[in-house]
Amino acid sequence: MKKPFARRLGRALAVLALVGAGTQVTPAAAATPALQSIVPVPVSVTPAAGVAFPLVSTTSIVTEAGSAPARQVGDYLAGVLRPSTGFPLPVSDAPASVPSGSIALLLSGAPAAVGAQGYQLVSTASSVTVRATTADGLFAGVQTLRQLLPGRVESASPQPGPWSVPGATILDYPRFAYRGAMLDVARHFHPVSTVKKYLDQLAQYKINNLHLHLSDDQGWRIQIDSWPRLTTYGGSTQVGGGPGGYYTKAQYTEIVNYAAARHITVIPEIDMPGHVNAALASYAELNCNGVAPALRTDIAVGYSSLCISKDITYQFVADVLRELAALTPGPYIHIGGDEASSTSAADYLTFVNKVLPLVAATGKSVVGWHDIAKASLPASATPQFWGTSTSDAGVSTAVSRGSKVILSPANKAYLDMKYNSATPIGLSWAGYIEVQDAYGWNPGAYLSGAGESAVRGVESPLWTETVVTPSDIEYLAFPRLAAHAELGWSPWSTHDWTTFRTRLGAQAPRWVAQGINFYRSSQVPWDTGGTNPGTCADPAWSASQVYTGGNVVSHNGHKWTAKWWTQGEEPGTTGQWGVWTDNGAC
Repeated sequence: MKKPFARRLGRALAVLALVGAGTQVTPAAAATPALQSIVPVPVSVTPAAGVAFPLVSTTSIVTEAGSAPARQVGDYLAGVLRPSTGFPLPVSDAPASVPSGSIALLLSGAPAAVGAQGYQLVSTASSVTVRATTADGLFAGVQTLRQLLPGRVESASPQPGPWSVPGATILDYPRFAYRGAMLDVARHFHPVSTVKKYLDQLAQYKINNLHLHLSDDQGWRIQIDSWPRLTTYGGSTQVGGGPGGYYTKAQYTEIVNYAAARHITVIPEIDMPGHVNAALASYAELNCNGVAPALRTDIAVGYSSLCISKDITYQFVADVLRELAALTPGPYIHIGGDEASSTSAADYLTFVNKVLPLVAATGKSVVGWHDIAKASLPASATPQFWGTSTSDAGVSTAVSRGSKVILSPANKAYLDMKYNSATPIGLSWAGYIEVQDAYGWNPGAYLSGAGESAVRGVESPLWTETVVTPSDIEYLAFPRLAAHAELGWSPWSTHDWTTFRTRLGAQAPRWVAQGINFYRSSQVPWDTGGTNPGTCADPAWSASQVYTGGNVVSHNGHKWTAKWWTQGEEPGTTGQWGVWTDNGAC
């Protein structure tokens, strides 16, 4: 939820010390060589010195003959490259040998090491060839290929060339099969167009699961024919009292199909037995006292519960799960299960034990917040750890019974946590998460009792109590989402903050071309497109200094003018408040 302007101004005028002690301001960097700027970092990169493949007007894309999935990946790649290059890039079946002047996407000849999701990319002076065993692998290889081209290739309008891919052999495959992001569309509703935009952003960092938080106290967001008031009434508001909204079944299917074309699986979540006020307000019979409460638009948690003793509760759950499963081709349904403070411990176990077979009856596997591990879970169930500690007895027990865990520790992986106290949106109950904090943990050795082999993957949740626009989503997700993507994809042996921050900084021209409103963390040497750091004549910005109107500073390769007395408000992160004016590159 955005703060009123008067409060923003008051915050700046109060001259608060808003950035943690010891924060270092990092100068902007010149362009990083393409093979040293890939995120997530590949398993291995072997450069071919002095070799480059020119992308020109006659370049073609050829795909595995007779393979519709490979052709779809080729069409996707062409769709990315055509707007910026202006080249036709025709897509056709590959002949027996890779033609000169082509980009080939093949489902044969890949090393066995690539597995089901990896790829091999070989770029020479005459061709670029991506080989994989599946279309998922080809799609991952295409994301790496994008990063081997200049960032302006991501522009939606024609850009000047030349375009070239450095010569190299890249072998790559993921550390964890599951790499996810969660978007809460319940606290603030986000329309189909916003979800599609986020899916495009997720895909380029090899994230392959989108978890949609479809229901909560403040709104119900998915059409259920057997319980129509869930959306017409329960979906009519959101945090702060806005109009809310919901997805029709056709719109949800549109999201699922759009995700599938980007090799992303949608995992729908219906949170229960708590976080259900929107449902309780819609249907009085779901309440133990038979009285429907008022709709809620605040951000309190833990006060609502389905009535565990009523048969109608389980009919309701079965109906919702059945209709949702019919719309969802992916293997998972998320049942929530967190913060059920208004449900007694005994009732909570009763509820989970009754719902588990209802999910199984739909043919789906259960995912739930790690609270569900208080029950005896089947090995097919996946608890999702969201705590701020490094141990949980229930998760350890579930792992010992064969379950695998998704890791989303709130103090490392929650994208809605503020970067620092100056961050204009977000929350801070789990602490501040700067980019280095988001990157600096090992999923394979983080949670006691859940070693590397017990981890299904990593997920980055973005709760939306304060998130209203696509720009808000981008500001909190980027650059931390890229850090989490590397934790999920790249081998731990490659983990190194110093090299990562350079590769991350090299993403800036790409994000600028895409119009992404990313947080320009002072921990990262952002690539300014070739300008040399330190060329501004003005002094560098300091978090501890007080600036009065008219003071000019240099920060991240740009000159900035302070519009009013401010301290700690970092240039480039508070533009929506109007604290700083960007005068352009040094």
